[in-house]
Amino acid sequence: MKMKTIARLMPLLALSLAGGQASAAGFQLLEQNASGIGNAYAGSAAVAENASTIFYNPAGMTQLKDREISVGLSVVRPTFKFDDRGSSAGVLGTSGDGGDAGRWGFVPNAYMSWALTKDLYAGVGFGAPFGMVTEYDNPWLGGAQALKFDIKTYNINPSLAYRLNDKVSIGGGVSLQRMEVEYARQATVTSAALAATKATLTADNDAWGWNVGALFTLSPTTKVGVSYRSKIKHDLKGDLKVQGPAAGASAALTTGNAKADVELPDTFILSVTQNLNDKWEMLGDISWTGWSSIPKVDIVRTSGALNGATVQTLETKFRDTWRYALGANYRLSETVKLKFGVAYDQTPVPSDQHRLVSLPDSNRTWFSTGAQIKVNKDSLVDLGLAYLHVPESHIDNNQTALGRGRVSGVYDARVWIFGAQYSMAF
Repeated sequence: MKMKTIARLMPLLALSLAGGQASAAGFQLLEQNASGIGNAYAGSAAVAENASTIFYNPAGMTQLKDREISVGLSVVRPTFKFDDRGSSAGVLGTSGDGGDAGRWGFVPNAYMSWALTKDLYAGVGFGAPFGMVTEYDNPWLGGAQALKFDIKTYNINPSLAYRLNDKVSIGGGVSLQRMEVEYARQATVTSAALAATKATLTADNDAWGWNVGALFTLSPTTKVGVSYRSKIKHDLKGDLKVQGPAAGASAALTTGNAKADVELPDTFILSVTQNLNDKWEMLGDISWTGWSSIPKVDIVRTSGALNGATVQTLETKFRDTWRYALGANYRLSETVKLKFGVAYDQTPVPSDQHRLVSLPDSNRTWFSTGAQIKVNKDSLVDLGLAYLHVPESHIDNNQTALGRGRVSGVYDARVWIFGAQYSMAF
């Protein structure tokens, strides 16, 4: 019976993973499992309760049974509604506020781990650690800054873990990551023909990264985990396609090849779990993300008359960020565990002037709950629900000198996340 179940689950390990909506600050996706949603991902590097520890801290594999599999899906629904407060957008000035730029996102994940010896474990994980989509009505007053911005990543993460002794385990892995980007905007706001002309960049790249972690069992009731994921530099290459009444009118409005370099940030996590008694467990998390690796993104022509010229720069000025999470688990019965969590997540956006319409991000507070259900002695189902409160985020991005207008206003934003996960030992 177990082998039949495994056979049904195996195709999920080969999924072509779809980039989801950013739920953490910036365009980071924390949902590399669904079991952590209920705790707002508190204790992520120390919990090690299923094979998804491969992503958060590979050293945690030494806490698992000889063979484990975990598959999950998170559904993310953000809302980004813009309210104009004095924008200056030329011929697009009366074209509306763009509707809701948020879109449904689906973030699948899959993991397998197995013991090679009593102390040496191997595993592999599949996930999407970064991703987002913002898409506005066309036309809208900020359309020359962005109509659509879509980032997808696909991450394959083989890992090893070794138990040094009863107190300390270490682990590490490598990541083969694919990144795909689509960025569309109207040419300028200076004339009707140019405003009706759309430029779309599509580009992709494959690159390598690495991660390491350690898990310390301080006592039978206390675990501490630390983990680090490296930066991954993507040299994105693709096409810049121009369509509309002004297409081809100048070298800048000609379809051709283009590139953009992006260095995705590194991350560090410090986690702790503490069993208070037979019923209650507390979890804590402090994490850091090096978003300053993306101070700007230059889009450069690589063909035609403008070969080598920078045709647009996205001035992000991102700053490094911190995230703080606190969670609790309550064992309701032998088969049901209830989960709770809160978290505060800083945005990498430094100011209203540097907030992009393609990334209308702000600080966010997580409120999470969930449940873990023991199906049998070797199988678990996790369900999680989170609401992310995002305060009003102001924007005053002035690109008038570049012909893209000034977008000034306020975003009403929020995020809902639901996830389900199945984990099994065999």
